[in-house]
Amino acid sequence: MAAGAVDVPLEYVRLGLRFDRLEPGFVDAYTGDPRLRAQVGNEPAPTPTQLRDQARALLAELDSTALPADRTAYLRGQLTGLECTARRMGGEPVGYLDEVRAYFQVSVELGDPAEYAVAHEELGRLLPGSGTLTERYARYRRREECPPERLEVAVHALSSALRDRVRGQYGLPEVETVRYEVVTDKPWSGFNYYEGDYRSRVAINADLPHRLSQLPHLVAHESYPGHHTEHCRKERGLVERDRQLEHTVFLVNTPECLMAEGLADLGVDAAIGDRWGAWSAEVLGDLGLRFDGELAERIATAAAPLNRVRQDAAVLLHDRGADADEVIAHLQRWALVSHDRAAQQLRFLTDPLWRAYISTYVEGHALLSRWLDARPADQTVADRFLRLLDEPLTPAVVTAELAAAPA
Repeated sequence: MAAGAVDVPLEYVRLGLRFDRLEPGFVDAYTGDPRLRAQVGNEPAPTPTQLRDQARALLAELDSTALPADRTAYLRGQLTGLECTARRMGGEPVGYLDEVRAYFQVSVELGDPAEYAVAHEELGRLLPGSGTLTERYARYRRREECPPERLEVAVHALSSALRDRVRGQYGLPEVETVRYEVVTDKPWSGFNYYEGDYRSRVAINADLPHRLSQLPHLVAHESYPGHHTEHCRKERGLVERDRQLEHTVFLVNTPECLMAEGLADLGVDAAIGDRWGAWSAEVLGDLGLRFDGELAERIATAAAPLNRVRQDAAVLLHDRGADADEVIAHLQRWALVSHDRAAQQLRFLTDPLWRAYISTYVEGHALLSRWLDARPADQTVADRFLRLLDEPLTPAVVTAELAAAPA
């Protein structure tokens, strides 16, 4: 590095750690030198304006950096997200759709109720019986609920089975470990706390019931081959092998979040693929926990378009001026959820740190699903998914690759 040149990756890490001073939890994971974090912790508390100006200065430095193009693109996206967060922290007006675009490199809009209606029709065929579709769907969900006292043993069984598959398909460091804990009073269903050195702590929220057919998705998302697996492989590759310091910190409301959540939501597809329902039913059946895996898979496919309703709720709330009751009613009508579950989702959408985050799941899954499907004929799903685990891809890069792919 030339004398006087700014070490952009190092200063980016410092900047990310400073955001955590103003918004605890903004640093989702840090695996770098603890002395650097201590130095930042001993600084005077920053102001949002200072953070905004530092982000802008580093963005300007990228124009003359000698970093490779992929690292420059990654850092530009991350810093753009940080600059927007700093502006919002400082009270500057930022439109919600502009906020999502700055954070995650995607544009969002309301879903099509006609598509939701088609999904309702298909679910109606799969869920015969008396009562409204919402009532029939609720009965089906209740039949699938995991007894609270069996939640931990079910999670551990699925984690062990998925870990065996992921070790064979994608490879993991021998020393990696995940420990699980059940928590309450959280706005999310599960959370991965990556601790570095190939260790994760995964918290499972027991506030609302967990369905047996959803537990494989939750464990795959948080652990194998989702967040834990991605952190392990990037720590071993990008950090330890390639010395890319920027990947020692994982920051909320940045493009890497959309990539991580989209990747994790594809975890069951990447680890098991078709007939995941039967596979999951067999694993849990060994514990005496029974559900119809084939039906669960058909219902999940039929209900998939309804996942976008969660993003609709955020757009209605933060962009269209809807009040809480209107948003809850929209979730109940189209997502076919209970009032309690809709209220829990609203809690996530109104959290100051997480209000835009729902788009990482909705748009992340949609974008990366299309990208996986558009892989070259000589490339397997595992080959393509491995790129997500190992490379510093961004939503903008994935979108550009899709645009360049043969029709």
